[in-house]
Amino acid sequence: MKARYDVVVVGSGAGGGLIAGELAQRGRDVLLLEAGPHFTAADFTRFEARANHELWWPLRFATSPDAPPIALLGARCVGGTTVINTKVALRAHERDLAKWELPGFGRADLDPYYDRVEAYLGVRERNDWTKSVHTVLPGFEALGASLESVHAYADVNCMRCGSCLQGCPTNAGKSTQNTWIHEAWARGLMDLEANTPVDRVAVDGGEASGVVLADGRTVDAGAVVVAGGALNTPQILRRSGLDGAVGRNLGLHPVRLVYGLFDEPQDNHMAYPITTHCMDHQHDEDGGFVIEATTIQDPIAFATTLCDENGPLWGQPLVDAAKRYRNWVGVLAMVNDENNAAVSADDGGAEEFTFDFNERERRRLDDSLAFSRDVLLAAGATQVLWSGLASTHVQGSARMGDDPATSVVDRNAESHEVRRLFVGDGSLVPRTLSVNPSLTIMALALRLADHLHADPQGYLAG
Repeated sequence: MKARYDVVVVGSGAGGGLIAGELAQRGRDVLLLEAGPHFTAADFTRFEARANHELWWPLRFATSPDAPPIALLGARCVGGTTVINTKVALRAHERDLAKWELPGFGRADLDPYYDRVEAYLGVRERNDWTKSVHTVLPGFEALGASLESVHAYADVNCMRCGSCLQGCPTNAGKSTQNTWIHEAWARGLMDLEANTPVDRVAVDGGEASGVVLADGRTVDAGAVVVAGGALNTPQILRRSGLDGAVGRNLGLHPVRLVYGLFDEPQDNHMAYPITTHCMDHQHDEDGGFVIEATTIQDPIAFATTLCDENGPLWGQPLVDAAKRYRNWVGVLAMVNDENNAAVSADDGGAEEFTFDFNERERRRLDDSLAFSRDVLLAAGATQVLWSGLASTHVQGSARMGDDPATSVVDRNAESHEVRRLFVGDGSLVPRTLSVNPSLTIMALALRLADHLHADPQGYLAG
């Protein structure tokens, strides 16, 4: 690493990886820092336990005084969670953006960035439905619901092997690692440091002057972009002396997998994990949930999360369920939440994630489970089981807004408190989207990259 860069970007996921790569390809002097390791397709094998150890953050939980904990899932590697997600590419609905309380900001502002991101990633419609999708389709039709083919950033090299959550072994899945990051890094346009966690942003006279690494080293910068994800970014900002709304308004976009057992093998694990979705209940007034079909967890996660009306499965019922792994078909129920969670950390670094769902959120969770069960039973399932709640789409803990009392950054993603300090990940999203957020995070990141490169305030002029 050099002593100084135009821009230092902390975190290499959907936001940070794009911002660093875009700025580097435009000639800016960029350092990209990632807390986790740098693995590539040559390292990715369908070995669930190994991937969970090497690519994923150690399992964390959000807790509530009156509800079971929610597992918080995400990656810690170059490319962030784009390395281990299902590459679903959905634009935010105008009704989602209306909840952001940003007057005058809507789809017309984001669509040009969506267009550019989709073109860069080669987003395409997935019509290669597998047997398991056709198995559950009659269940949706019986309930008067429809399935739509998903759009995804996975190219024609996708062999539907189902190993998305362990990293794509064919590079068909377009993570920020094998697109924006490698495009700049392999050409020597950008410095990339993996296994390099950041302690805090260095702040001098109300301006960000660089970053302080966990090992005590410092790197100076004309501007700093914190993009460590909605769970980690607020912790970095707090350690940097920021206050206000940092860590508040965290959205979890809680999900639950619901499984139906069928007489014939379905091999739901050998598929593109999310092939279709049901959007009939997407909006709050229609139910407030989206169903993705079909998908199943890998064997360890599947067996350790199965529940029924009596709670977690154990003993012989669990053995029986696990033995018939090939016969289960899963749907994923994603529920709209209202950002009633929070991130905090004490002076010793002990982190805490809490949530407190209101009655509307709890009703959506119940209704999405009931709908999923009805679909699977109508499709002919002989037994239905489900998982506990998890969150892979955390958003909003350093949200964008006009009011410094309720937001952390302004419309250009610059901190209200500290000049030259920007946030470039899902933390920006003011209210949880009703769809997978990665495409929107990328669109907002591209918007920020344009702003930083234009440099209207002369931050990078030196």
